Amino acid sequence: MARLAALQQHLLSFSPLTPSLSDLSGTRLHAQHQLKRKLWQPKGTLCVSASSTKNILNMGGTRFIGVFLSRLLVKEGHRVTLFTRGKAPVTQQLPCESDGDYADFSSKAKAFAVSRRKAASLILSTYIISKVGVALAQQSPVFREYIDAFDGYSFQYPGSWIQVRGAGADIFFRDPFVLDENLSLEISSPSSSQYKSVEDLGPPQEAGKKVLKQYLTEFMSTRLGVRRESNILSTSSRVADDGKLYYEVEVNIKSYANNNELAVMPQDRVARLEWDRRYLSVLGVENNQLYELRLQVPENVFAEEESDLRRVMDSFRVSKIAA
Repeated sequence: MARLAALQQHLLSFSPLTPSLSDLSGTRLHAQHQLKRKLWQPKGTLCVSASSTKNILNMGGTRFIGVFLSRLLVKEGHRVTLFTRGKAPVTQQLPCESDGDYADFSSKAKAFAVSRRKAASLILSTYIISKVGVALAQQSPVFREYIDAFDGYSFQYPGSWIQVRGAGADIFFRDPFVLDENLSLEISSPSSSQYKSVEDLGPPQEAGKKVLKQYLTEFMSTRLGVRRESNILSTSSRVADDGKLYYEVEVNIKSYANNNELAVMPQDRVARLEWDRRYLSVLGVENNQLYELRLQVPENVFAEEESDLRRVMDSFRVSKIAA
């Protein structure tokens, strides 16, 4: 028993725990505890240095460890290029960074902003190592054409998108990285529709109301506390190079849900935003059927993807089915 008591006393004397909760803040550590904490620290740091200046491509470099890693590499004399989406400023001065270090980093680091969808194709096919560093020769986005001669329609779509089968639509493509970004095509039943022109839907404004109503019907939810907000952003018509009239409709839909829909008190049922999406539709009529090309994209990435989405919309055509 005496040996056990001595052993317990020995362990207590080397306990790393602080004697009071106030010591946990780190500002009132006892000298004895500081000495014991140093025993757990590594004796040295492994440093690896390159034998010559390197061209380094940093994927990101604007958050977490990337901001420090890119500065360290520049200070070591390497030529650094940051590959970002442009969501955060690349050359923002850090709170602990001196004016001299910030100026040196800003003048030496290069940065290229690209959308997430284009990132993979750019990494694989469009970077060139030059004499002064890494430069990205950004090419025009690659588009492919989808032609369905059996059902009578065609359109272009981004080459990096993949086809998804069994999605319910006649055809469905989506971005492999941004899952909420996709396109689909709906065709009215030939037995129940006798459309002669897209004007059978009324003017573009009336067609827009019908399109939005159909979206809201499809997104109807039986969950408690779910609320949808919708808005028609624009409606228009155009005559394409095939001489046919097409309607274009653009809407925004937001979905809100309560974080505690079963709560008794209203103040405990706080609504939160689930998703915020932009929907773009192109309507055309041929073969006595209504064709609707649908595009969906998260609202927060619409601005950077807009030009590509407009190209898809402009490429949509309906055609006669061969007898």
